[in-house]
Amino acid sequence: MGNICRSPTAEGVFRYLAQQAGLAQQLTIDSAGTHNYHPNSPPDPRSQQHAALRGYDLSSLRARQLNDQDFEKFDLLLVMDWDNLALTEQRCPSEHVSKLRRMTEFCIKHDATVIPDPYYGGEEGFDHVLDLIEDASKGLLMHVQQKLQSNKRSL
Repeated sequence: MGNICRSPTAEGVFRYLAQQAGLAQQLTIDSAGTHNYHPNSPPDPRSQQHAALRGYDLSSLRARQLNDQDFEKFDLLLVMDWDNLALTEQRCPSEHVSKLRRMTEFCIKHDATVIPDPYYGGEEGFDHVLDLIEDASKGLLMHVQQKLQSNKRSL
């Protein structure tokens, strides 16, 4: 929603995994919110703290709102929950709807349909979000690697 908890955490985790896999230079990874609640703000301190405990640095990330160019620029637009999916679908040009997915569709271990917003909850919510995002990011990395391999074979 506001791009200060879940989405920057996902950006930071996926950037880290892409770098570890040697793919950082081949990918454009960014996060945005459906609302402009916190323009140019850093991630929530609790998100940063919990991510740092697992080795992810979110400190350089800044909140921004989803814009029309994002639908053109990115091959995938991942949302965290049903509300954000509905809001993103409303804005999305019809030719790009196939790019919209829920982050949890890439989970390998967890059987979750959404990544819950930890903002109003306790500390355990931030750990749960990280568990889900790490899992989904690993599945997303596998998906991206398969797409890159497939593209190389079709050249």
